Amino acid sequence: MRNIIAAAFVAFGAPLAAEPVTIAALGDSLTQGFGLPEAQGFVPQMEAWLIEAGAEVELINAGVSGDTTQGGLSRVGWTLTPDVDAMIVTLGGNDLLRGIDPALSRANIEGILQAASEAQVAVLLVGMQAPGNYGPEYKDAFDGLYPELAERYGAVFYDSFFAVFADQGDVPAQLGEFIQPDGIHPSAKGVEAIVGHMGPSVLELIETLD
Repeated sequence: MRNIIAAAFVAFGAPLAAEPVTIAALGDSLTQGFGLPEAQGFVPQMEAWLIEAGAEVELINAGVSGDTTQGGLSRVGWTLTPDVDAMIVTLGGNDLLRGIDPALSRANIEGILQAASEAQVAVLLVGMQAPGNYGPEYKDAFDGLYPELAERYGAVFYDSFFAVFADQGDVPAQLGEFIQPDGIHPSAKGVEAIVGHMGPSVLELIETLD
């Protein structure tokens, strides 16, 4: 029926309005916008940035505070509705806080990417870096799972949610006004900086849909 209606519009010369790209942001409290008014969280700020950049886009906040990669895997099925064209995946921080085996985190992220592939949904995978106190083997295994899986599944890869602050020292000690008092979550100004740095990668994700 949709194709018939579209053909009718073309036949009578009426312009067809392009539907916006729908992107689901699957993640934890960093995605959800913990500690911030709704409008200042990651998803609303990213949507506004993309629209200002000329993209016709709608972002869905599928972030759940405290979620692990296992939680994200358990939710990905109902996150990938037929309306979703692409997905931003930002998970792993809570795995680190709990010291979860990187092999389990890898399996969960791979499960999410497999589900997206089966649903023909493009993915931007946001990486995560383990602190050095877990030891070099843990850090190498955890840090490496993101770029390796992104390459395997053809996902757009973005190195780290906090990549914009890479030259300002470790998160959160030296971030000042860009971090909330809890020392973990970005402030509204921090989110603004993160969005401005990650935004071009989201535009790259949108371009893969053409």
